Amino acid sequence: MRLLDNDTFWGQIVYLLSRRRLLRYPEEEPGFVPPTFGDFGVEAVEDRDLEQLENAKRQCVDSDDYLPSSDTFESDKGMIYVSWYGPNDAANPKNWSLLKKIITGLQMGLLVGCIYMGSSIYMPAILQLEAEFHIPEVVAILPLAVFVFGYGVGQTLFSPLSEHPRLGRMWIYNLTLLVFWVLQAPTAKAKNIASLTVLRFICGVLAAPSLSMGAATMGDMFEMRYMTYAIASWAFFCCTGPALGPLLGGVFYFIKDWRWTFWILGMVSCGGFIILSLTLPETYAPNILHRRAARLRKLTGNPNYTTIYDEEYAQLSVSQLAREFMLRPFEIAFTEPIVLALDVYIAMLYATLYVWFEAFPLVFHQIHHFNAIQSGLAYMGLMVGGLLGLVAYCFTTYWAFEKRDADIETFMKLCLIGAVCYPVSVFIFGWTSHPDIHWIAPIIASGLNMFGAFFIFQTSFNYLGGSFPRFMASVFAGNGLFRASFAGAFPLFSKALFVNLQTDPKWPVAWGCTLLGCIGVLMIIIPVLLIIYGGRLKGRSKYTGQ
Repeated sequence: MRLLDNDTFWGQIVYLLSRRRLLRYPEEEPGFVPPTFGDFGVEAVEDRDLEQLENAKRQCVDSDDYLPSSDTFESDKGMIYVSWYGPNDAANPKNWSLLKKIITGLQMGLLVGCIYMGSSIYMPAILQLEAEFHIPEVVAILPLAVFVFGYGVGQTLFSPLSEHPRLGRMWIYNLTLLVFWVLQAPTAKAKNIASLTVLRFICGVLAAPSLSMGAATMGDMFEMRYMTYAIASWAFFCCTGPALGPLLGGVFYFIKDWRWTFWILGMVSCGGFIILSLTLPETYAPNILHRRAARLRKLTGNPNYTTIYDEEYAQLSVSQLAREFMLRPFEIAFTEPIVLALDVYIAMLYATLYVWFEAFPLVFHQIHHFNAIQSGLAYMGLMVGGLLGLVAYCFTTYWAFEKRDADIETFMKLCLIGAVCYPVSVFIFGWTSHPDIHWIAPIIASGLNMFGAFFIFQTSFNYLGGSFPRFMASVFAGNGLFRASFAGAFPLFSKALFVNLQTDPKWPVAWGCTLLGCIGVLMIIIPVLLIIYGGRLKGRSKYTGQ
């Protein structure tokens, strides 16, 4: 067993710098015999017609077995299409051991948790930021807003790029995290709010890959029946990251100052890069097969070795590639009613999570007189709610899909659990935030809010992933742009929302939460409509896996 996987960041660097003498692949070992060509069983792939290639790819990727019975197949034009070396090929991420899949999934959780934590880590120190730079509060919130905007923009770029067979996911993850880590030093030493804001936007763009590609990476490894649990486990880190940020930031702000919130983020991202660069392998099958085809061309001297994925992109012009990479997330988001409806719904919920960063100080600092560390601990309710949501969600989906053999539309029925919990929790939070009511009540309400939001997030993500498996990364990228747009904007006016609707200082967030709760009640109609009409809408779509 190798200490360093040749498909990791450092493994690839060692492999390339050694001129392919170290960490070699099976095709490069002495005595390797090129595979014989069997019948792939896909009659559509007889030439380079893009539509036929796409149909073949969908059969290859979306089938339950995923793997053909043979390793390559040959077209009548002489092109040899490389696939897996049989159904038990160890290079196929779906054939990895359960332990390797879990470790890779935990790495993705570490990455997304670190990134999400970075968005809110400086919020406990915002008053010090205002005082040092002589700026109003809304300007001091800009570094949070532009960070969130940045990873919305970045997702629309990096996610489609990760679907190109030449690039894959591993290089994008590691290179963006490396630069993200390096930029924490100038961020911590920023001399004015302008430089801090620009650096935070760049960091937000670099943070993007883990947020949309993470779910796609889980889909690379797990079969459809297990993907639900895999994505839910990864999403737990998405929920806990923003809640952990104020806790960790509050501790270091209390001990040091606001700049240390970014120094600690740099340390965390450095540790994350070290772990991921040494142990995170490539998971994207088209990229793995692309490199396999290149090795077979070198081994045999036959230039006709290729993959159906490479052939698809070979048919595209520069303008078509630009459309694939830059416009596809927008096209899917705005032309698919299912995607648009769930994007708006999820964005609204996600924005509420960032509204808490304004509501919590009003409640716990202003009326309950918590210090910075105690205020950070108040966010633990969100983390507990997310954990309970994960357990309950996995249990209900197991009951629905393993015991009752439900179809994908069941996700929207399960979504109704969260759709009810969400507005109820917002109402409770608003009307228990009072000096004469114990502080645990709004914390419990925030936990219930995360419980409901977790159900909505996961049922929606699995519904989208199961409905659009071929373009999963692009669908999640568009969703990320919606989330980022809402979440970046809401903190800029959320305090004004609470203050302007306030009728009594003892009820600082009551009417603001009432407004948000009423919006949540109205949005229950989205999963209801998708339960009724979702199947018909997917039947008309050119992007679904049907």
